[in-house]
Amino acid sequence: MKISLSVTSFTWPDGPGGIAGRLAELARIADDSRLDTIWVADHPLQSDPACSPDEPMLDAYTTLGQLAGLTGRIRLGTLVSCASFRAPALLIKAVTTLDVLSGGRAWLGVGAGYNEREARAMGLDLPPVAARYDRLIDTLELAARMWVDDRSRFDGRSTVLEAPVSSPLPLSRPRPPILIGGVGERRTLPLVARYADACNLFDLPDSGNALRRQLGVIERECAALGRPYEEVEKTVTTFLREGEPETDLVRRCRELASIGLDHVVVIVRGRAFDRAEVELLGRAADRLAHA
Repeated sequence: MKISLSVTSFTWPDGPGGIAGRLAELARIADDSRLDTIWVADHPLQSDPACSPDEPMLDAYTTLGQLAGLTGRIRLGTLVSCASFRAPALLIKAVTTLDVLSGGRAWLGVGAGYNEREARAMGLDLPPVAARYDRLIDTLELAARMWVDDRSRFDGRSTVLEAPVSSPLPLSRPRPPILIGGVGERRTLPLVARYADACNLFDLPDSGNALRRQLGVIERECAALGRPYEEVEKTVTTFLREGEPETDLVRRCRELASIGLDHVVVIVRGRAFDRAEVELLGRAADRLAHA
C-alpha cells in the first residue's frame, strides 16, 4: 500500500509571503519519507467546498516545477487537470517539461472536468459533457503519440495537429504514467481500462460499497480489452481528520487495501497541511511498507 499527499490549500497563517517557505518545508519532509507522490490540485480558484473561493490558489504546473527543484525522489503530478482548460498539446508539453526537469518523476493526471462555476468565473473552456470526453480522449491519444515521437498529423475528435512535436521526449520509461480521475461508470472508468496506468476513486462513508462496484467496472472493462486488471494502479482519495491518530489512518489504509486499493492519497479539508501532518503521513507510509 502506497501513501501520497495532495496539496489542495495554500492558506497558511503567515499569508502569501509564507507560501513558498511552507511548501518547501512540506516537500522536503515528504521527499525524505516513504510517501509516493506529491499531488497538487489543478484549479485556478480554490474549489474545496469547505474553503472560500477567493483563498490563495497557485498554478499547478508552476508549483510542480518548483517542487521538482526542491525534491529528488518523490513523484509529482496533478490530481487532476481538466482536459479542456488547456490545449491538449500544451498540457502534454507541461507534463513532459515536468518529467525532464524532475528526472523522470512526473504523472499525467487528467480528467474530463466538472467545475462550471470556476470555468465561468475565469473564462475557461468547459464545453458540454460529451465534448469534454472528446477532449479527454484526444489528450490521452495524443500523449501516446507525442511521447514516442510520432510527428504525423493528428486528427482527433475535437483537435487537429498538423505536426505534433515533443522535444525533448520525457525521461520516464516507457513514458510518464497516466492517471484518470473520476468515478463515472459509463464513461470515465472504461477510459481508465483502455488508456490509464491508474484511476483515482473516492473514499465515501458507505462501508466501501461504491469502491467495490467501481473496481468491478474497471476489472470487467479490462477483461473485455484483454488487459490484466493488475496493470491498473487503484488510487483512492481520503480525508485526514484534524488530530486523527496515526494508528487510525494506518487502519483505514489497511481496510482500503482489503477492498483492492493500492495507493491512498490523503487530503485535508478546509485548510492547508501542516508539518506534523506530513510527518504523520510519512510514518504511516513507513509502517505500511514494512507490513
